[in-house]
Amino acid sequence: MRILFNNNIPLPPLELLHSFFFLEPMEWRRTYGRAPKMIHLEANFVQFKEELLPKEGNKALLTFPFLHIYWTDCCDTEMYKSSVKEDMMRWQNSLRTHGSSDWVIIVVETNDTKKKNKTNILPRSSIVDKIRSDFCNKQSDRCVVLSDPLKDSSRSQESWNSLLLKLRTLLLMSFTKNLGRFEDEMRTLREKRTQPGWSFCEYFMVQEELAFVFEMLQQFEDALVQYDELDALFTQYVLNFGAGDTANWLGSFCAPVRNWSGLLLRRPIDMEKRDGIQRGEASLLDLRSYLFSRQCTLLIFLQRPWEVTQRALELLHNCVQELRLLEVQVLEGALDCWVFLSCLEVLHRIEGCCDPAQLAANCSHTVGLWAAAHTGAVHHGVPAPSGLDFTLHFNSLQSPYKKLKEALSSVEAFERHYLELSHAAMEMYQAIGRLRSARLVGKSLAEFYMRKGDPERAETFLQEALKSYVSEGWSLPVTHTRRQVAECQKLLSKTEDYLQTSALLAGDVNLTTEERKHFCQEILSFTGKSGDQPHKVTLSMGVFAQLTQLKFHPATASVHSGAVLQVELTLRCLMPVSVRIQQLVASIHFEVDHGGTHGRSKGAQRQTHPGTVVFSQSNSSVGPPSSSGAGPSLELDEVQDRSPSDNSLNSTGVICKNTHLLMRRHDSNSPPDTPNCISPPTVGIKEGAQMLKVQDVTLEPGNNSITFTAPPGTYTLRQLCATVGEVQFILPHIYPSAQYEVYSQEPQLTVEPLSEPLLAGLPQKVKFTLLTGHYTVKKGDALQLSNTETMPILPSTSCTARISSPTSELVGESTLSIQSSEKVTSISLPPAPPYHTLEFQLEVLCIIPSGADRPANERLTNGEVRHRPRSYSHPDTPMTAIDQRMSIDCPWSIYSTLLALTFYIPFKTKHSLLSAGNRKYIQVCVQNVSDVNFTLAEVKLTEKQHASLELQSLNTKTQQLLCCKHSVFCLWEVRWKDDLPSCLQCVFSANFSPLSQDISAYKPFHYQFQLERVTTLYSVKAEIFPPAGEQHCRSGVLCGLEVCITRLTDPAEGEIAEDSKTETDGPKTTKLMYEVADSSSNWAVCGKSSGMVLMPMTANATHKVQIEVMPLFAGHLPFPKIKVLKYLPHTAAVAIQPDPDSCVENDSLSLLDKTLDDQGDTASIRSRGSVHSVGSGDQQQKGVAMPRLDPFSPGQVFNHSHARQVLVLPATDDHIMEVNAT
Repeated sequence: MRILFNNNIPLPPLELLHSFFFLEPMEWRRTYGRAPKMIHLEANFVQFKEELLPKEGNKALLTFPFLHIYWTDCCDTEMYKSSVKEDMMRWQNSLRTHGSSDWVIIVVETNDTKKKNKTNILPRSSIVDKIRSDFCNKQSDRCVVLSDPLKDSSRSQESWNSLLLKLRTLLLMSFTKNLGRFEDEMRTLREKRTQPGWSFCEYFMVQEELAFVFEMLQQFEDALVQYDELDALFTQYVLNFGAGDTANWLGSFCAPVRNWSGLLLRRPIDMEKRDGIQRGEASLLDLRSYLFSRQCTLLIFLQRPWEVTQRALELLHNCVQELRLLEVQVLEGALDCWVFLSCLEVLHRIEGCCDPAQLAANCSHTVGLWAAAHTGAVHHGVPAPSGLDFTLHFNSLQSPYKKLKEALSSVEAFERHYLELSHAAMEMYQAIGRLRSARLVGKSLAEFYMRKGDPERAETFLQEALKSYVSEGWSLPVTHTRRQVAECQKLLSKTEDYLQTSALLAGDVNLTTEERKHFCQEILSFTGKSGDQPHKVTLSMGVFAQLTQLKFHPATASVHSGAVLQVELTLRCLMPVSVRIQQLVASIHFEVDHGGTHGRSKGAQRQTHPGTVVFSQSNSSVGPPSSSGAGPSLELDEVQDRSPSDNSLNSTGVICKNTHLLMRRHDSNSPPDTPNCISPPTVGIKEGAQMLKVQDVTLEPGNNSITFTAPPGTYTLRQLCATVGEVQFILPHIYPSAQYEVYSQEPQLTVEPLSEPLLAGLPQKVKFTLLTGHYTVKKGDALQLSNTETMPILPSTSCTARISSPTSELVGESTLSIQSSEKVTSISLPPAPPYHTLEFQLEVLCIIPSGADRPANERLTNGEVRHRPRSYSHPDTPMTAIDQRMSIDCPWSIYSTLLALTFYIPFKTKHSLLSAGNRKYIQVCVQNVSDVNFTLAEVKLTEKQHASLELQSLNTKTQQLLCCKHSVFCLWEVRWKDDLPSCLQCVFSANFSPLSQDISAYKPFHYQFQLERVTTLYSVKAEIFPPAGEQHCRSGVLCGLEVCITRLTDPAEGEIAEDSKTETDGPKTTKLMYEVADSSSNWAVCGKSSGMVLMPMTANATHKVQIEVMPLFAGHLPFPKIKVLKYLPHTAAVAIQPDPDSCVENDSLSLLDKTLDDQGDTASIRSRGSVHSVGSGDQQQKGVAMPRLDPFSPGQVFNHSHARQVLVLPATDDHIMEVNAT
């Protein structure tokens, strides 16, 4: 920043002032809310001259005086009044005239002046005050005192610091104010761009002045923004010109280009081009070159050299387009020279600011410039220096102009530089992974070799370029490049490769018909030669014809060995003329897993074939489909292993049918296996493969149909081969795979129910299906079914068999002859041809098991032991299932066929014994668990062993409706004359039928069960007595509970008894355990709640127990629950682990046998649960014989007070209740 000073005294050194200014940064707060920045002020002190003051309209910021300083050391008042004051006034008048208001007066104070004028001077303060009074009335800070500036003292240092701070502040304020004014004037000038006479060059110089100021302040980013705005503004005007909106000032840029020297980046400012812009004489290339050179300089300052390369590529492209839009005349080759030299100049500039390691690591940024230079060299024969030399020998590079002059000196020098540049660009592209760009450079290099007559090198680069075109789907470049490849191969005498490429071109629709016929004739000419080749030439089928469709007749693709299966192929010939094929062969693969002629492993579960397979095709001129890159998809099939006897499933699995495609090794350098490739791989028909053949077929252009006849077996079509003379066209893989089957099937017999589920006890119809397979059913053939007692076959007067063809068409019907004997049922079959279906129905009945003893095992007709069917619970239904198996002897096999049917019992039956004192009742519950409504009739209950026993029915209805998911209860009273037997063998029988059928359809149902220990041994009676003096019990007051246990019968055989310990010869006694418990918490048992009694084993023996209980609630409370258990001493216990069914956990109870014997009736057992075992747990686990408790069977103990209740009154306590009434 310029500072003008006026002085009449010697000044301190300007270098010292300059260094002091730049030493400390200042915070610069800009206008319009922009973020503050820290900047270093750099001042330029210039002697004051009036001609240096800015004139009206001057927009130069770099030479603008931002601050004016007046230096004086005047100490004498007379001198001040006579000369200094007048000089100051003239100085200020000059500033005021030119509009400069930023000034400061510095008064220098030294010790020498003090001593020299000691007697006739006034105090310093009076001179300073005088100056401030005369010139700084309202701005007193504009007058600054500097004390002893040349001395090294603290006072001098403080004075300097104060002065420098004041100068920095005033300078920054002036700069900010004048910069804001400059920016406003610049915006005003830019807004006038639509007015006539506006000049872009004039505006360019104004905004560049602002950029220079930012660059001076080292604000390079802000300076770059100014040039970017100028770039965008000029670009927009050029685009508008192309759209028809012209500007007058653009005429100077439309002048013909006379200078194409390229960019000049080694100088910070190209003053020659800047002067041309300032004069309005610059061309478009001059403006762009100068603008880019300034942007490049600032980007280098910002340490962003790689952005320079990116902008350089954009500049080269935009300049070419702008020259076309502005219709600027350029000499031929001049623009390419400018591009070439500019690229090298940018690379030179990047070299100067980066080390070799950085250049090698960031070659992806510079390779574009090398490619651009190569393009210019290709277009107009302008060579460029070696990129490899640039990478390895940066400092040895010659000037771009010297290289250009050297390359143009001779053809050999041009070729040498051109090849070096091409190979270097390819290597750099490959190093950064841009293979497509490298191959494009290689294609241009191939054309160069073709012009030189070197097809061998040219073919290599053409093949690489063709890979890119094919993979990216460029149709026309693929065709053009293939023609060039074919030309190279013909010159190199590569016969097989040339035929392959010719076939591709003959089927390419991008060529004309004449061109396609030419290449097709090349192939046919070779096929007409005989004996010249040692072996046939193998080519890919995809370049000759395409398999579009495969159709089977019949569509199922599966016929028996007596029928004919035809395979029809549709081939789309790609040749433009008719081609005669000597032989067309389809290779087929035998499928061992499907059984071939020995049988079909999958049987009826074989998947149905669609009948027609359509093969997807892609245009031969474009890239391969997306699936080709990923390879063929998995082709999976299900494999099942079934038993040959009953067709039951043993195992299942998954198999991959196209493993030969998926498990191949792919070479990374080989092309994909599609007809769009450069050279499809050579494959041959596998040796020893079975084939389908046709002879002498003529393929016309377009779709052709060829039909094969399939041999017996299960085969998959794998390959296709067409032979034309000495050439074989082979389709290596037919995908998706097509499979057919000409089978020889064994007869199969299946039995299945007509309706689900099969109900036991009712007649059910089942369907017999016979697939005759290769067997011919003759007259007299019969099926021999083994009869069983549990599932007899019901006789039928009319049973018709239906015979149908493989296509399910009815062939005929015939009445079956069924003959039954004691063990075998014979069914005579009607005659039926092979591979037909014979169907008939039989009625069977599964007997519901009654639970009786099983008879001895029977034997089937084949000698095997018949195992009785067992019922079991099925997880999918509440009904009980029964599996019935039948053995069938068939005339076509020496082995018996075992078939199984599952029946379900529709009922669940349970029984119970009920007692009322000595009276006994038997209840049977029949539950219908099926979905059918039944009618029950003639319900009976009989006892098999005791004739004197009478079962009196209490059932009033003779028929009862039993709905689905409902139950029916039946009740009988047991009556006896002498003694009630201890064990009863009962049989429940009833007739049932579905609700929709009449009485003739009733079927019997039996249910056998056994009741043991049905005699009542003991009766238990309980009474509750209120407290003395009370008529009723009250809650919270103790009451008396008297329990009376009475023996009703004499001891029977098997009852355990022991002698009384007090009377050796007395009556037999037994030990009983009683327990009083209340699970509903209505009573509190006080004191003893359980104990043991010795009960005489005589009729009417009675024992009473007194217990105190307390009712806890008022009301009619049920009696506490009273349990009586059998106590078995340790002598009767078995010395093993106790039966878990007879043991129940108890609460802290551990009584030994001795303890019970000693305490007897006075034992107090603190247990609220059932006591089923006593003794230590450790002793039980060790198998020691311990006493235990056994419950009585249902009916052996009758409790008279089981359902009794007693009235309990509330307590008589008086309570006070407060009631507020309003």
